[in-house]
Amino acid sequence: MIDRRTVLGASVAGLCAGIATAAEPPVAATRHGKVRGTETDGIKIFKGIPYAQAERFRAPTAPKAWTDTRDALAFGPMAPQTIRALGSLFASWTFDKEYSEDCQVVNVWTPALRDKRKRPVMVWLHGGDFTSLSGSRNVFDGTQLARKGDVVVVTLNHRLNVFGYLQLAQLAPDYPDAGNTGMLDIVMALKWVRDNIAEFGGDAGNVTIFGQSGGGGKVSALMAMPAARGLYHKAIVQSGSYYLQAMSAAEGTKLTLALLDALGLAPTDAAKLATLPVAQLVEGMDKAMRGPAKANYRPVVDGRNLPSGPWAPGGPAMSANIPMLIGTTATEMTLLTGAREPETFTLDEAGLRKRMDAWFAPGDIDRVLGVFRASRPKATPSDLFFAIATDKAMREGAWQQAERKAAQNAAPVWLYELDWVTPVDGGKWGSPHSLDLALVFDNVALSASMVGTGADAQTLADQMSAAWLAFARTGNPNTAKIPHWPAYRAADRATMVFDVKSRVVKDFRGDERKLLASMKPKSA
Repeated sequence: MIDRRTVLGASVAGLCAGIATAAEPPVAATRHGKVRGTETDGIKIFKGIPYAQAERFRAPTAPKAWTDTRDALAFGPMAPQTIRALGSLFASWTFDKEYSEDCQVVNVWTPALRDKRKRPVMVWLHGGDFTSLSGSRNVFDGTQLARKGDVVVVTLNHRLNVFGYLQLAQLAPDYPDAGNTGMLDIVMALKWVRDNIAEFGGDAGNVTIFGQSGGGGKVSALMAMPAARGLYHKAIVQSGSYYLQAMSAAEGTKLTLALLDALGLAPTDAAKLATLPVAQLVEGMDKAMRGPAKANYRPVVDGRNLPSGPWAPGGPAMSANIPMLIGTTATEMTLLTGAREPETFTLDEAGLRKRMDAWFAPGDIDRVLGVFRASRPKATPSDLFFAIATDKAMREGAWQQAERKAAQNAAPVWLYELDWVTPVDGGKWGSPHSLDLALVFDNVALSASMVGTGADAQTLADQMSAAWLAFARTGNPNTAKIPHWPAYRAADRATMVFDVKSRVVKDFRGDERKLLASMKPKSA
């Protein structure tokens, strides 16, 4: 006869063992050592895993291996940068406060480890132009995407500003890669994904790179970098089509001279930049960015890492077979200009025309206003300013990039515009730059200052996150959550207009597109 006490004891022991096992943190084995993460609601999370190391102004190399299991519980530091206060729309989102040159880390969210499920991998490249911010903000938390889409989400930090894009080859030839080390960091992160993501349940053969603002610019640059070939298979550019032409080496060198001048150094002292204290270099960079040169450090066509373009005069041939999503928000500039210059929300007709004088010849201003007013009969001067500024600064580039991609006739491209108006501040902001972040990541609950607290934001998040997940899985964004979304072609220029009730419009804002395409720059 079996002793009931023995059975009961064994059952309790087994239950306790099961509880202990369930409580154990997840551990993953990378090529450089094991890492210990955390688990939240079934999603395993690893933060601050090194993917590279580098000396200043030099191309990155593989990180040093470690022997003990390394804690991957906290985000790593962001790249050195000038830290500035941001506006009220960003109040819900976290921002790093610590920076270090040792910033090359990835963060991973995954439903499972080592289960050979070959999940799609979504690698996020953060915005902040090429000069600031990080991939560690709470709005980029990958938990929702990983859970909803059964995907692996990766975010990362990399070198920025003068630490990542300082053209030194002409002044200090010992640093031939300095103009693109930030992009080379991202390439190393993608190599880390290729070599390690199977351990995290992901498919290295199905990687989507996606980014917003400067992150979209980074996606565009990667598509013209031979070193990145084969490391990604789909691409999404959100509000980031404004740098279709990278800086020339000569332009980059001018910005290096501006930095040297700000630091009180001569051109012959350029090599000394490699040994200056971080804080001193950041201070000099800030001075150069605010000074007459208005230095904006970003990728350089150096003939070495970025041979041309990246998207001018046409799409890069090396990535012609990569499907793409490209788009903008309806009023990008309510944030990008309005947050800095509040007076743009109360322009009168004279103020509007004065602003336009910087962009258009005097004889063209009436023509431009006529076209924009025709589709916005109730628009105020401020409404017209934000509409025209958004087209000039952001949407014109998105149209051009979509046209150039479609012209390659090798892989499809889909164009979208986010038109939903956030209710924050009584709708003052319209559809501002960065509105899409909470919606694409389905992190509405973390984003009240940007999207408000009503149900409509979640409706948009359900649509946009589903489309992004479908695209990551299959290379096609169509899903039951949205109307059928045709690929963009010159014949009809189909555009998905995301709103509470989304719709597809042929050649959306075509009158504005044609007008701007027909106009010569004022300086011409």
